[in-house]
Amino acid sequence: MNAQQPLIEINALKKYFIIRRSLITRLLASRKNLLVRAVDGVDLAIREGETLGLVGESGCGKSTLGRSILNIFPPTEGEVLYRRENILKYNPSKLLQFREKAQIIFQNPYSSLNPRKTVRDIIAVPLLQKGINNPVQREERIMELLNRVGLSEYHINNYPHQFSGGQRQRIGIARALAMKPSFIVCDEPVSALDVSVQAQIINLLEDLQQEFNLTYLFITHDLSVIYYVSNRIAVMYLGKIVEVAATKALFESPLHPYTRALLSAIPVVDRTARRKRIILEGNVPSPINVPPGCPFHPRCPERKGDLCRSVIPELRQVRSDHLVMCHLNSA
Repeated sequence: MNAQQPLIEINALKKYFIIRRSLITRLLASRKNLLVRAVDGVDLAIREGETLGLVGESGCGKSTLGRSILNIFPPTEGEVLYRRENILKYNPSKLLQFREKAQIIFQNPYSSLNPRKTVRDIIAVPLLQKGINNPVQREERIMELLNRVGLSEYHINNYPHQFSGGQRQRIGIARALAMKPSFIVCDEPVSALDVSVQAQIINLLEDLQQEFNLTYLFITHDLSVIYYVSNRIAVMYLGKIVEVAATKALFESPLHPYTRALLSAIPVVDRTARRKRIILEGNVPSPINVPPGCPFHPRCPERKGDLCRSVIPELRQVRSDHLVMCHLNSA
């Protein structure tokens, strides 16, 4: 395995949602349909075998980006390359083959499971898709997956409502593993769980990554979690990636003002290790009405006047393996 080789490459990816107005509203207000710029020109590379953390405030576009990479939400523009092939140009047959290699673990472990299906039926769906039609082989594979994620064979006939949140998330992980993927989008997989259960699920994901050589995009808003699970971190704000760096470098020496504000909000017991709290002014702008120039400039305590208000900065490398989208680091 080449740790530096990108498994997934995202180029100028955009995902816009249309808010359709009724004819009467459009006539009265003289306004056309509105666009929600959920993902607005993202460039990103996810290296084979790594865990790339994706962090940012709620509503910044993290989950939309993860689902756009898998083409669950078909992107508006841009490219998603898997081993240098653009999946957005795949025909339906080849897209199904890609979906065997790229899976997702959802945030809510209850709503992502069919309440009318038993565990056997839930895990059997991807196995049937993979061509395991022999009932005996399929049953053996289901048992193997359940044991691997820490569940018992006695759970096979139970329904989702009979499990705890952590157990339901283990079922979701088993379902994702059934296709033997190489890439998994973990969409806030522990945010709905108790702290003690979070640690168990994180340890399970790390063990599975080592065993099956998996690559993760780990989406979360919890910086304390992302510090322990990720090799690199990408910070997202209002549909754009504003900083990408190795985990240790980002925590020790963040370059973007938004990243510094996020890190300053992490609770720390040791008084000597605490950062000075940075309170951002105002609210996050609407993705329907993105401000001109740098999207962060209305809230940035370090903005440079007209430059930040009128010119969108580029995401550029300013240190070894450290990228930032900010005029403060453009010199």
